[in-house]
Parts: sequence; C-alpha cells; structure tokens
Amino acid sequence: MESKLAQISSLAQKDRGPAYLAVVNEVLSRPDHSSIANDTRTVLDTVLQDNVVVGRQVLLELARALGGQSTLPADLRKQIVEETLSIVQPRLVSYEEQVNPLRLILADILEKEEDWSGAARVLTGISLDAGQRTDEDRLRVYVRIVRLLLEEEDSVQAETYYNRAAILVHSTQDRELLLGFKLCQARIHDYSRRFLEAASRYHELSYVAEIDEEERKQMLKAAVTCAVLAPAGPNRSRILASLCRDERTAELPTFNILSKMFLDRILRAHEIKEFEGTLKTHQLAKISLSSSDRVVAAANEDAGDPAVSRRTGPATVLDRAVMEHNLLASSKIYNNITFRGLGALLDLAPGAAETMARRMIEQGRLKGSIDQVERLIWFDAGGDEDDAQGKAGGLGDVEQETEDTGAPFTKRWDMQIRMTAASVESIVQHLKEKGLVQFATAQV
Repeated sequence: MESKLAQISSLAQKDRGPAYLAVVNEVLSRPDHSSIANDTRTVLDTVLQDNVVVGRQVLLELARALGGQSTLPADLRKQIVEETLSIVQPRLVSYEEQVNPLRLILADILEKEEDWSGAARVLTGISLDAGQRTDEDRLRVYVRIVRLLLEEEDSVQAETYYNRAAILVHSTQDRELLLGFKLCQARIHDYSRRFLEAASRYHELSYVAEIDEEERKQMLKAAVTCAVLAPAGPNRSRILASLCRDERTAELPTFNILSKMFLDRILRAHEIKEFEGTLKTHQLAKISLSSSDRVVAAANEDAGDPAVSRRTGPATVLDRAVMEHNLLASSKIYNNITFRGLGALLDLAPGAAETMARRMIEQGRLKGSIDQVERLIWFDAGGDEDDAQGKAGGLGDVEQETEDTGAPFTKRWDMQIRMTAASVESIVQHLKEKGLVQFATAQV
C-alpha cells in the first residue's frame, strides 16, 4: 500500500484525486476483510496531509461506499468510520461538511445496536450550519436526536433539542417528519409530568392512519395512562370522557380504572396495584412536599389514635393522582366530611388530607369550603366538574324542570334520580335502534 501511495504522490496535482479515489474503492471492495481497516486508515493519513480538495473528495467517496448499499459487515464499517472521524478531528474545520454523512452512517449503526446515547452523541456532533442545509434538514436531525435521547430516558437533554425543533417545525410539510415531531412532543410532555397535554397528543396520534396499527394501540394505551395520572379536575374530566367514548379503549387492560375515574367512583387498593404494574419508571417518580406543607400535614390532633394514618402526603405521581381522584369522587357522594374521615378515605393524616383539599379548592379543581373550627370540608353541589364531564360525555346541555321542594338536598337527590332515569332511557333507546334488544308485546 505504501508503494502505491508513493507513486500517486509523484503524479501531477490534477491526477492525484482520481488515483486516490480508485485506491479507496479497490481497498473497500476486497473479499478479504482483514486488512481493509488498516489500509483505509493509511490512505486517509496520506490524503489528508496531501491536499484539502482531494481529501474532501476521498471522504465523500468513503461515505458513499460505506452507505446503505455497502456489503461490508456492520462492525467493520463502524470501525472504519470511527477511525476516520478520529483522524479528521484535528482538521475538522476544513472537512465539516464531508464528515457529516459519515456521522449519519455511524448513528445508523449505533441505533441498530440500540446504543441510543451513543447515536445521539454522534448526531449532536453534526455541524448543522455548514453547507447548504435547509431548516427541514436541521429539523430532521433534531427530531431524531430527541427520539434517541427519549429512548435512553434522558428527558432533560431531549427537551433542549425539542425546543430547537419546535422553532423549525413550521418549515416542513413532510407528513412523516411532522408525525415524528408530534410523537416526540407527546413523550416530552409525558416525561415532564404534563400529563393532560401528553394524553391529548397521544390520543390524537392514535387516530393517524399512516401509523402502524400496533403502534396506534400503544399510543392509545399511553393516552389512557397519562389521563389517569393527570391532576383531577374539569380538564381531566374532558380527556377521560373523550377516551371513554373511543370504542377501542374497551379492549385495553387499563379500561377498568379509566371507566371508574370517568364515573367518579372511588378506586380501591387492588385496582391501583394492578394499574401500577403497567407504568414506566418516570411515571412512578417520587415526589416531595414543601417544608410548609409537611409541617401543616404533620400537625395531627389525633396523633395518639393508632387508627389514624401517619402519612403526610402522596409518595409518587400515581399516589397523588389517585388521592386527588378519590377526594373529587367523595365530593360527589358526601355533602361534607371531617378531616379525619377524609384522611381515612385517602390513607393520609387529617392535616395532610386538609392540605390536599385546600390546594385543590385554591386551584379551582374542587368546589367547596373548609371549616377549620369544626374540622369539616363542605362540598358545593354541582359545579364546573359536573358540567365539564356531562357535556364532554356527549349529553350536552340537558334542560330539566325542577320543582321547588324547599330543601336544597332534596333538590339535589331528585336531580340525580332524573339524570339516572334519563341515562337509562337513552341507553335502552340506543340498543333498540341497533336491534340489540326486543320488547315482547303485552298480552291481555
């Protein structure tokens, strides 16, 4: 090999380029792979010291030969590219545009090996400002980096590149690229615990026909999971209603907890445990209370009672979601409840239960008031939660004529009976229209 290179160096300047390219192709096409890596390294060392223009031509030819049509083994291609990048590194300013295709080849190889962080690290080294790269090219690289970092569960760094991609997303009409960006957006919301936004994005993507059926089912499952973990309140009620109307959710293993949350039923420990097994690591993240909340929650007048819970707050994201849901569900069952009773329901110290109720009332997610003298929480009848869930569930504005009985709780009970009867009548009518039920004719 040294003799060939010496002969080429003695040629005229205009003849060296084609000669070096021929040597590179000859080396890479050998049936014996044992000496390919060493000879390629030798050629590159000589070329890069000889002439910048010829060096650029050789690097581009090397990238073309090692691309998708190459018959060389992946480990050999990986070795050649890594050694090439190492050789070029001291002269990177002169060869930025030429090494980018090599980085893409190496990223493809590492991704197939499921080395997500390694592939992302290679892509971050690409100079996106070099050459004639369009905004769409930059967006494509950023989306790929975000996807790889999320596979590695590095959500912090992934969000940095997601923010860069968000600036460029309007520069493309490529359907596949836009879908990739939206999926990254949903996963970023998921990792950042913005579960309402994540559920909405996942559910939207689960309808896209271009996506594989199995992947759409996974997105629908992710939408249900995020909706369950979202903060209880009117916004979550709308998401739950949308998912419950989707006929596909009935086939999911998480449908039971979804329907219970939508119907404002209190969740039991065994149901929570079953759902917990379907969660990912970041969805089981530990949470901590502020120091002030911890002091308030620990102030327990019933500390000597062994029947009173000592827990001062939820331990995980799931704990918090379930406790807030059970608190909201209890507001549909009780007119009022003591701090101790609510603590027993949520498995919290009475002070911690009061703190959770106070925060939800402050945020407008629970309608009620707190009587700290009597240590009672009063729930308001009706409210935004009922309206949001009823309208989102497809009932719309239902006009009801009410009679004045003079008792507010009697009115509430009568209204619940009317709504239940109206719902039963609607279901029976729907089944009759579908021909699923038949009514026998009464015989006199």
